[in-house]
Amino acid sequence: MAASSTGSGGDFLARKSALMRTRASLPPLKDVLIVEDESLDADRMFATLRVMFGYTLDVRRANTLAAALDAVLARMPEFIFLDDILKPSDDATQTIPLLRRAGFEGPIVVVSGQATRNRRSVLIAAGANDVIHKDDVDSVRLTEALERVFKPDADPS
Repeated sequence: MAASSTGSGGDFLARKSALMRTRASLPPLKDVLIVEDESLDADRMFATLRVMFGYTLDVRRANTLAAALDAVLARMPEFIFLDDILKPSDDATQTIPLLRRAGFEGPIVVVSGQATRNRRSVLIAAGANDVIHKDDVDSVRLTEALERVFKPDADPS
């Protein structure tokens, strides 16, 4: 019988198992707001969160800054995933302070197409709790971001 290769799925299952153990140690989320102007990106994040947390998680979406502020004022989410650039001209460095002034004190993870070290530093200075690259939106990367937000002193190994 041939030995298992890395392409056999065993590594994927091991990674998913570690992901589930990590997710189990995170606080349960009930209400998340996705602020994203691109439907495809918002749908991908929505589906990923549903896979991770099931249907007990209420995932709301706002596609503009005004809609995001309305959503926060209507019902305070526990967590916000924020697109770095909202069309036509809002970026997260402008949006984060407005969300904070609207009363949101919870974690904000910025999802950016330009997650360079410099951009990450600028976004963290503006009040983001974490930054992930838009191309990395999957259950593993979202869990890692949630772990960095909720357990900042956790051992990354």
